[in-house]
Amino acid sequence: MQIVDAVKNAQQKLVKSDSARLDAEVLLCSVLKCERTHLYTYPEQSLSSKEIRSFDELVALRAQGHPIAHLIQKKEFWSLELKVTTDTLIPRPETEILVQAALNCIPNETPCSILELGTGTGAISIAIASDRQLANITATDIKHSALQVAQLNAESHHLNNITFVKANWFDIKNIDTYDLIVSNPPYISNDDPHLVQGDVRFEPESALVSGKEGLDDLYIIITGAKKHLNTNGWLLLEHGFQQGKAIRQLLEENNFSTISTLKDYSNLDRVSLGQWLS
Repeated sequence: MQIVDAVKNAQQKLVKSDSARLDAEVLLCSVLKCERTHLYTYPEQSLSSKEIRSFDELVALRAQGHPIAHLIQKKEFWSLELKVTTDTLIPRPETEILVQAALNCIPNETPCSILELGTGTGAISIAIASDRQLANITATDIKHSALQVAQLNAESHHLNNITFVKANWFDIKNIDTYDLIVSNPPYISNDDPHLVQGDVRFEPESALVSGKEGLDDLYIIITGAKKHLNTNGWLLLEHGFQQGKAIRQLLEENNFSTISTLKDYSNLDRVSLGQWLS
């Protein structure tokens, strides 16, 4: 079987995907360990029986709905390639808005201390660390398996300004105070219909679900952060598109100032931040 035929056959099996051809090409590139341009340059290249079997297995899993990132075990975020496993949330483009907001709060040429809560793949901390080399970052997660992935990602990008710690939110031994606290916590309600749709079906529920209204963990972080922020420090949170008003109210009730909410690429509320002045 040639490359062109393999891609065509896979497309026919991926009819439920909105990006069947792209999915097929990405999966085949994973098997052949090549770039997509290779598929267009050498469409008549013959595949070995082993390559065909591997490709067919990936296509079958994709047809069942398994995320591409899990199948190829990687995802690009902030122009950085990150390892992804079923133990971690798949980094989303919207979270880059959170990273940019954090960078806007962090001086470029001055050391600062940062705490990330619920790091998962390490995407947020790694993106910040790559752009702010003087930042000293502590990144936590409750899952040891997630921290292992995050550590590997940091090492693959040769970053040594992140310390990974196993912890449940602020339950950190010898916790410090920080210039910035950032988090993309679980914020989906436990009865949200999206939990049985798309990629989230295959992602860890602990990284997605947070109580009846999806606000349980956000409440813990907002009420706890003020004890661990330096004067003029910032708290930045990603949240659901319908939660902006509730998050701003929580920030105000907990005496944060300079409160605002940023829109995502669909012009929906996605990231809220507040400054601690006391």
